[in-house]
Amino acid sequence: MTRRERVARITTTMRATRRFVGLATVMSVAVLAWLAMHRTAAVAKETSFAMHCAEIAGAVLSPDLIEMPTAGALIESAAMIGATAPGNQQGGEYCRITGRIKALNPTTPDIRFDLNLPRRWNGRALQIGGGGYNGVIVSGTGVMPFWPDRAPLARGYATFGDDSGHVGDSSLAEFGLVDEAVTNFGYAHLKKTHDVALALIARAYGRPPQRMYFAGGSTGGREGYTVMQRFPDDYDGVIANLPALNFSGVRLIGVKLGQAEYGKPGGFVPPALLERVYQRTLEVCDRLDGTADGIVSDVEACRAHESQIIDSLRCALHASSPDACLTDAQLATLLVMRDGLSLPYRLAWDVSGYRGYNVFQGTQLTGALGLAHEPRRQPVPTFYANGYLFSQGDGYLRYFVARDAHFDSLTFDPQRPGKYRAQLFALSGAIGSMNPDLSRYIAHGGKLITLQGLADEVISPNQTIAYHDALIARFGKDEVDGFMRLYMVPGFQHGNGVFIPSVDLLGALDAWVTRGVAPDTLTATDLAAATNGRSRPLCRYPGFPRYVGKGNVNLASSFVCAQP
Repeated sequence: MTRRERVARITTTMRATRRFVGLATVMSVAVLAWLAMHRTAAVAKETSFAMHCAEIAGAVLSPDLIEMPTAGALIESAAMIGATAPGNQQGGEYCRITGRIKALNPTTPDIRFDLNLPRRWNGRALQIGGGGYNGVIVSGTGVMPFWPDRAPLARGYATFGDDSGHVGDSSLAEFGLVDEAVTNFGYAHLKKTHDVALALIARAYGRPPQRMYFAGGSTGGREGYTVMQRFPDDYDGVIANLPALNFSGVRLIGVKLGQAEYGKPGGFVPPALLERVYQRTLEVCDRLDGTADGIVSDVEACRAHESQIIDSLRCALHASSPDACLTDAQLATLLVMRDGLSLPYRLAWDVSGYRGYNVFQGTQLTGALGLAHEPRRQPVPTFYANGYLFSQGDGYLRYFVARDAHFDSLTFDPQRPGKYRAQLFALSGAIGSMNPDLSRYIAHGGKLITLQGLADEVISPNQTIAYHDALIARFGKDEVDGFMRLYMVPGFQHGNGVFIPSVDLLGALDAWVTRGVAPDTLTATDLAAATNGRSRPLCRYPGFPRYVGKGNVNLASSFVCAQP
């Protein structure tokens, strides 16, 4: 190749290169412009969300936005919480809104609420229920009970909760003197807060949530059943654990229990003897599920041994030290709890009593929420000294029923309430959540998951089972199975116990609602300190975990869901 030819070739190559480089430069500019445009849009979107958040502060919501009667709502604060802000463990930024819903009567306490709007929203909203008598704002920023790994807010849910319309410790019932506050506590706060939150969510994101869920336990569980019964069109799915159904019933049995402990000579059962009763049930019933693991799983088989357990503890049949046997008066106290409450009249929804507890089937009654620890009744009973059920029942009678702070609950006869019968009926309708007609909720595809311990010492597991059975009697098993899952957990009490399940019920509910994946047997990991990390199958009622006879007893894979 001559020199001229080499120069011509280089020149041609350089020109081609310049053209390529020019084209690449143009393309690069276009790409950079596209990236800049979308980055600007993203920044604008983020700025817009933050601006929407800030603009909500001080807003006043018209009563017209709230279906139930109110005097409107006031937004007290609205501010972005940074991903690295102290105390923010949710994994991202969110807009935190606080406010209050004004009552019609200016002397009635406001409903205070919190609403949390994540910047990265999954299009779903979750209303979270309270506990006890409420009185404390549910913040909605924490983890879900029974699944402590990741908070719903961190998963992209808009979350909200409230105080149910009064201020105070969740054990206090003084607000029962105020009619509008009682109505709010019973059901109205749920709808009022839902409607306010829905309006604010739509304002912040420009659209309403695609799915609306509710989750709660104990009082929050009762609230879950309440929203299905009263506001069925507002929710797509509900998690209602340890539900305080039949609220008047559980309070009345608490009074009857206190009367047995303190109104009759010798009725108090000391904690040491309560522990003896519990240990005796383990001796007889622990192995009925195939292994000795400290859990009474086959409760029905254990019930068949109840007479044997009682006879072995009865002082009249076996001479023993007072600390190791039950006198007739002490046994009568435990039988009040076991037998439940039967009324000669009807409360709302044809309720005629309250189902008894699994006293002799592995329920431990010595904890903070168990029976009395002191032999004398305090003027105002407290949880630890006089037992959770009695202290709560005493407050209910004083403030909700008699509406007299000095009323003596030991003088009240639940079987013959006299002039208080009409009030008991009204309260059971406002707070009880026992209406079995869930037809509208079922019709629009709503789903329900309920989890409760078979050893629950606060809310009778047999009352929850009875409501489930009433649904089957009304709708048939196939239809109930199409919208409800009931998981009764052996060894689990009211938030404590020898087995405390950890399981992602929110994930299971969302998969059922959005993808039609109905949950069946789940796997629960134990959170109890002594046995943390072991697992068991979470069986659909009436199933229970039975050991297969081989394999590691700490693994769910070594168990099957058996039928009683």
